[in-house]
Amino acid sequence: MYSGAAAAGSPRRDFISVTLGPEEVAGVGGYNNSKAWRRRSCWRKWKQLSRLQRSVILFLFAFLAVCGVISYTSMGETWKSITNKSLDDQRTEQEIPRLKLANPAVLPAPQKADANHGDHPELSLQKPPKPPHVRRGPSNLQIKAPWRDTRLKTQHDTMRAVEELVEKDKVEKTEKSIISWRGAVIEPDQSTEPPSSKIMDVEKPSPVEPEDQKEPMPINERQLAVIEAFRHAWKGYKDFAWGHDELKPLSKSYSEWFGLGLTLIDALDTMWILGLKEEFEEARKWVANDLVFDKNVDVNLFESTIRILGGLLSTYHLSGDSLFLEKAKDIGNRLMPAFKTPSKIPYSDVNIGRGTAHPPRWTSDSTVAEVTSIQLEFRELSRLTGNEKFRKAVDEVMKHVHILSGKNDGLVPMFINTNSGQFTHLGVYTLGARADSYYEYLLKQWIQGGKKENELLEDYMRAIEGVKKHLLQRSEPKKLTFVGELAHGHFSAKMDHLVCFLPGTLALGAHNGLAADHMKLAETLIETCYQMYAQVETGLSPEIVHFNLHAQKGHKDVEIKPADRHNLLRPETVESLFYMYRFTGDKKYQDWGWEILQNFNRYTRVPTGGYTSINNVQNPSNPEPRDKMESFFLGETLKYMFLLFSDDIDLINLDKYVFNTEAHPLPIWVPA
Repeated sequence: MYSGAAAAGSPRRDFISVTLGPEEVAGVGGYNNSKAWRRRSCWRKWKQLSRLQRSVILFLFAFLAVCGVISYTSMGETWKSITNKSLDDQRTEQEIPRLKLANPAVLPAPQKADANHGDHPELSLQKPPKPPHVRRGPSNLQIKAPWRDTRLKTQHDTMRAVEELVEKDKVEKTEKSIISWRGAVIEPDQSTEPPSSKIMDVEKPSPVEPEDQKEPMPINERQLAVIEAFRHAWKGYKDFAWGHDELKPLSKSYSEWFGLGLTLIDALDTMWILGLKEEFEEARKWVANDLVFDKNVDVNLFESTIRILGGLLSTYHLSGDSLFLEKAKDIGNRLMPAFKTPSKIPYSDVNIGRGTAHPPRWTSDSTVAEVTSIQLEFRELSRLTGNEKFRKAVDEVMKHVHILSGKNDGLVPMFINTNSGQFTHLGVYTLGARADSYYEYLLKQWIQGGKKENELLEDYMRAIEGVKKHLLQRSEPKKLTFVGELAHGHFSAKMDHLVCFLPGTLALGAHNGLAADHMKLAETLIETCYQMYAQVETGLSPEIVHFNLHAQKGHKDVEIKPADRHNLLRPETVESLFYMYRFTGDKKYQDWGWEILQNFNRYTRVPTGGYTSINNVQNPSNPEPRDKMESFFLGETLKYMFLLFSDDIDLINLDKYVFNTEAHPLPIWVPA
């Protein structure tokens, strides 16, 4: 194609030559704003740039790309963190109800022997709890401490029959996990699964607050001596009485009461508190494989409740191991036939295999202490299982006793009839055998239930006033305040060693806001209980003492009759020493306890293993061993010794636990 133009009036013609591309020839040429045309146009412009210009532009693009990658990475991590946090929050919100239901209340073992035995912080006294509107402390009940894999080795001191203290422990810690006794890794924020699908909807324990997580204090030499004593006693039991009720250390044999391994069960929580991991694990295996309640045997309701049920519940709370709760439910159900009486006052004996119950052969009476000192355990069993039948049965007993006639200013007789539901043998009042723990459990049930049950508190306060009015006297020559007995209006200066539970109970009440004069009375009574040891030739208290009311030349305050001069390795004085030291910090209480432990070692220790009760505390050269180690020596006496020598108020914190009458700690209930 061509085009031409001629100048007007000029015979000359000029021509312009134009070269056309193939697109124009094909009729598709020219600017048409297509993407292809624009790309070619941009490319031509790019090619027209100098090399320097193109390099600068490429550098800018590369720089922007790098910045974009960095920004994307940073934003991505931030977004991921936000997303994960949101998911974690949602997961936590979903798990909170489950955690409240779990209530494992795991108590890790306290710290074992530490290299720095002499470096102990000053005692921080256990102060009274805060007012009710302030959260008093969780019943998840944890003493926070890393698990410590330690072994204690001992050797004998043949001259004094006292073994050397334990060698320094080996400590193994992990940064993010805690190793349990049975080898399971427990993360610090991990919870234990609920022990039961049936959990009550009220008064469930709360999770532990972060501020409750504290390192335990180092174990001191006196505590190590208790550990050594326990190991020696346990050696005798393991060698000669394993799985049986009680050790006979002299004859290297055993005795049976119920055939349920009483000593082993009674000692479970003691081993946990003392940190004896290997012994605990071995005992646990016996409970798992050999403890069977389906047997044709009569058991005493009271003793089975405080030792077996109480011991299993306590060990469950301390360890979080559901094995012990399952065993507790089993024995609890098997004891329930005792309450099938016309009056709802339980029979004393139950056949746990046949499901039948009966009173003793010689009477239809039960002792008041026995029927009113099973409440802490059955109430806690109801709380854990959600089955109200246990609590209902024991609460009915307390409500019935609350309205009974026959009391004397709050003091109760020793017997109650299971048919009529009335007190019998009226007119005899004591805080010793057959009545003692009635008064103890009035206060402790009130504390266990969150100080809400006013009838229990009223009965307790009235009873203490009755003690002051009718049973308190002072001896000569040291004017020791003691608790006697009243029989048909006549005062007797007889005091059982069992009564030495009272100073500790009074101190516990004062700590929980009761009258200040209760603590003053506790201080005078614990002095008396100590003198029941100090004024005796062996430094060990007899089962019963009589106090002199009139000064006589050459006579001490304490008189001992031949039938009463035996010692059964009882815990009551050491128990009260523990409470007094915990609440006052007065070191003399620890010193008194140390004297008692040394005298146990001198006069009751058997070289081949175990300790024995003795018949004569007045004869140091021949205390006449009885060849029997009661289960409560491991379950109570040595446990209270260990706690007495500790300056750590969080080692069984008394604002979180209440001890049953066999020294098994159970949780104090707090609102959910």
